[in-house]
Amino acid sequence: MEKTLHNILGEIRRTNAPLAPDALDRIIRARNREVAGPVRYVAKKKLLPFYQEAKEHRPEHWRTWGVSPAEEALLVRTLQVKPRRTASGVATVTVLTKPWPCSSACLYCPNDVRMPKSYLHDEPACQRAERNWFDPYLQVTARLRTLHQMGHVTDKVELIVLGGTWSDYPEAYQIWYMHELFRALNDMGCETAVERESETRRKQYRDAGIACERDDLANWAAEAQARVTAGDASYNETVRSLYACGTHVDGNGWVAAAQWQTATFPQLEALQRKNESTEHRCVGLVVETRPDAVTPKRLATLRRLGCTKLQMGIQSLDERILAANHRGIGVDRMQQAFELARIFGFKTHAHFMTNLLGATPESDAADYRRMVEHPAFKPDEIKLYPCALVDGTGLVAHWRDGSWRPYTEQELVNLLAEDVLVTPPFTRISRMIRDISAHDIMTGNKKVNLRQLVDLELAKRSEPVQEIRSREIAFGAAANDELSLSEIAYETANTHEVFLQWVAPGNRIAGFLRLSMPNADYIDAHVTALPIDAGEAMIREVHVYGRVAGLHQGGENAQHRGLGRMLIERACDIARENGYTAINVISAIGTRGYYRKQGFTDNGLYQQRSL
Repeated sequence: MEKTLHNILGEIRRTNAPLAPDALDRIIRARNREVAGPVRYVAKKKLLPFYQEAKEHRPEHWRTWGVSPAEEALLVRTLQVKPRRTASGVATVTVLTKPWPCSSACLYCPNDVRMPKSYLHDEPACQRAERNWFDPYLQVTARLRTLHQMGHVTDKVELIVLGGTWSDYPEAYQIWYMHELFRALNDMGCETAVERESETRRKQYRDAGIACERDDLANWAAEAQARVTAGDASYNETVRSLYACGTHVDGNGWVAAAQWQTATFPQLEALQRKNESTEHRCVGLVVETRPDAVTPKRLATLRRLGCTKLQMGIQSLDERILAANHRGIGVDRMQQAFELARIFGFKTHAHFMTNLLGATPESDAADYRRMVEHPAFKPDEIKLYPCALVDGTGLVAHWRDGSWRPYTEQELVNLLAEDVLVTPPFTRISRMIRDISAHDIMTGNKKVNLRQLVDLELAKRSEPVQEIRSREIAFGAAANDELSLSEIAYETANTHEVFLQWVAPGNRIAGFLRLSMPNADYIDAHVTALPIDAGEAMIREVHVYGRVAGLHQGGENAQHRGLGRMLIERACDIARENGYTAINVISAIGTRGYYRKQGFTDNGLYQQRSL
């Protein structure tokens, strides 16, 4: 392994650049040919962890390699695994809450009793959660270690909390969960502290008799899962029994776990203050919920918890399709949720499904267009994915009697391509498939490269694509004098929005800001329920793209060149010109210090700057 690294470093020193994938592959292949044996001696994914281990645990030997900081940066670029994971400028960590009864029973939704409703235990994030007893501390620290070993900078972290409807969980559990997320980030600067705390937690769960190994969990849940799949028991009653949800079940280890899975707001806020200046900071915090669970009181609680974005299960805006699929939510309630989330400053991330019972490609296209164009909705981000048939769901009967069928691949690709083309430049399509394993899908799309197929279809059409993800500058570079500031104004049901974006040649996006200016009439009509006053504008998001740069380090690409500061100043000018006297920002805990430097002061749930 060491000889391979020296060969790679030699080539880096010769070229003064990171190695191209084919050049790296030639070096690895050559070394493997030198070493006799039935298996590969060297693999790319093992090289960077080997280098990191030498530097951290054998520093005297590592120093003999004579690697300069510049050479190390090029080495990491060469050996980084899955570079797209931090190409948008932030390291994303997804965690899951423990299984809990769901307030709905949608026709298409999986009923895996080992998971929160709608998730399956073979999905990657679900596997990680289950191995770690759904413990937020263990999930975050394990994931950050993995990202570090893959060569990613993890100083700026967006935490995505999945697991169904967040507000269905007891408030004490919600506070504890966030407390442990911030505790994990704060501890990551000390490997000894992380390992000591992790081992203590593992022992607690084991002593409580809670399994975490795949085979043990399969045996534990098999009988209960069979009853749910056969329709002899409901998901909710089964999960309530298995995980002692709000009840006492003798001998159930989750009863014991619930005793320590609790925290208070003062305890959480102490860790949040610490996270403002730690090595690994939270720059975004996302939770998942249902539109009918969005209320002013719950949104205020989410802000205290540190949340900045809401993922909401919309699925369809067609009342007929919502009813056929037992969604249990009307379109009017969805509109209220968008209005409240927007006025509270949250980024809105809508889940939208095609191919539901009762839908056609034509109705789906019209439905999606309504979501991205109607003032009541216009989400900032969208998860757009086709319905997949999973055993044990109510949709199976409709498939068997012929009242539902999956779209053909060409129907699906054409539909998704049309959806992309009508998506406005202020909206990002984050993904087009769920991470459901092919063996769990009875019928429907099983191709993990669905988005690539859609991109190929779009290339044939030669029509401009405006949605954000397709335009992200990612690994590219653009000089400041190549960037132009574009402003896109649009109306929603209760705000005037301006999307400010730095645009590079080829319409690539290097950074953006979402400015929201609430309608005075809406504020006056809801003043007692809202945390803002008339005359206050809101910055809902600031994002600058480019490869992640460490905190306090001069990064490459678009980050760390003052682009965010210039966006903020222009947003303040626009708000002032429109008669607003103050501007709030829905800052994440780890960005509070940055906004203080931009003239904002702490002000309740937000930070505020006078205009």
